[in-house]
Amino acid sequence: MPRVSPDVLLWARETSGLSVTDAAHKIGFKSTTKATAEERLAALETGAVAPSVPQLRKMAKVYRRPLVSLYLSKPPIRGERGEDFRTLPESEHRKSDPLLEVLLRDIKARQNMVSSLLLEDDDVSPLSFVGSQSLSNGSQAVGDSIVRVLGFDLGKFRSKPNLDVAFSYLRELAERVGIFVVLAGNLGSHHTTIEVEAFRGFALADVIAPFVLINDQDAKSAWSFTLLHELAHLWLGQTGVSGERIENQKERFCSDVASSILLPDIDLFDFGNAVTLAERANAIGQFANARRISASMVSYRLQLVGRITLTEWRSLSGLFRQQWLRSKEQVRAKQKEIDGGPNYYVVRRHRVGAALLSLVGRSIEEGTLSPTKAGKVLGVKPRSVARLLNLAATSSPPYAA
Repeated sequence: MPRVSPDVLLWARETSGLSVTDAAHKIGFKSTTKATAEERLAALETGAVAPSVPQLRKMAKVYRRPLVSLYLSKPPIRGERGEDFRTLPESEHRKSDPLLEVLLRDIKARQNMVSSLLLEDDDVSPLSFVGSQSLSNGSQAVGDSIVRVLGFDLGKFRSKPNLDVAFSYLRELAERVGIFVVLAGNLGSHHTTIEVEAFRGFALADVIAPFVLINDQDAKSAWSFTLLHELAHLWLGQTGVSGERIENQKERFCSDVASSILLPDIDLFDFGNAVTLAERANAIGQFANARRISASMVSYRLQLVGRITLTEWRSLSGLFRQQWLRSKEQVRAKQKEIDGGPNYYVVRRHRVGAALLSLVGRSIEEGTLSPTKAGKVLGVKPRSVARLLNLAATSSPPYAA
C-alpha cells in the first residue's frame, strides 16, 4: 500500500472544518485504556501510526474528499476561490474558513460538471455580459446593463405578495439568461452552519456556466440585494466571496449597483423625516417592507444620498441587526413546535433552483448524465435524484403569476 503522508491527513481534516474531537467521533475511533479516540487520530496525523485502508475510506467520507486525495505526497496548494472581498477579523476567518472552503469547493465542482454538460451542446454560446463592464464605467452603467439584460421590472418586483415571491421573480430572470443561482449556508446540517458574518454570497464568473451562491442563513429580505450584488461581480468578470461588511472598494461598488437597482435615488427624496432613532427605524422598516427589500439596505441608501449621517447609519444597522436576530430566534422556536417540518424535496428544490433542475433533467433524458453525477450536480444522494426531478416536473414555479 502506498505510504500516506501525515501532513495530508492533517490538511484533509482541517480543511473539512472538523476538530480532532469531532473528526475522531465521526470516523468511529473509540477510546481505550491505552489511548483516547482523539489520541488515536492524532497518532495518524503525526505519523506515529499508519492508517488502515478502512480508516482512510472512512476519513475520505467524513472529510468530503475523494479517497485518492489522501494518497497525495503533500497537501495541495489552497484551492483558488477567486478574490476575497470580505473584511473579517482574523478570529472570524479562522472559525469560518474551513467550512466555507468545503462549501465553495463543492459549488466549484458542481459548476465544472455543469459547464462540461453545456459545452457538449452545439447551441450554447459564451455569455457576453460576463466581464462586459468595469469599475471605470460607474455603478449606474453597470446597473443599467444588468436591468436591461435581465429585463428586470422594478414595479413587478415590488408588486409581488411577499419577499419569497419577489426574490423568485428576480432569480428566475437571472436563470433565464444563463446564470445558475444556488442557496446554501451549511454543509447539509445545522451543525455546519456558516453565518452571514462570515459570508453572504459568492460569484463564479464563467462565460458558459456562471454561478451565484447566496447564504440562505441571511434574512430573506436581503436575498434579492445579495443576488444583484453578486450579479454586479459577474458583470465585472470577478470571481470571489462577499461578506457582510462593505469596506472593500469593489464591495462598495457592487453594493451601490444592487441598491440603486432596488431603490432609485428618486424614491429617497420623498422619504419622511423622523426625530428619534426608534421612529426613524420604524419608518424605514415600513418603507422597506412595502418595497420587498431590507431595512438595512434602505438606511445604507439614505446615508449615500446624505439623508442620514454615517453615525446614524451605523446605529440603525446595529438596531436592524438586533431585530433580525430576535426574529430569527422566534422562527427557530416556532419550527421546533411544528411536527415534521417542511418537505425535504420542496426545500432542496428551492435551494438548487429551476435552472439546475431543468439542465439535469434534460441531461438524464438524453443519456449524457448518470444518476450518480446528477446527484453531485444537485447536491443530493443518487437515489434522491428521480424524486427531486419528478417534483420539479409537477410543481408550479414560485415566481408564476
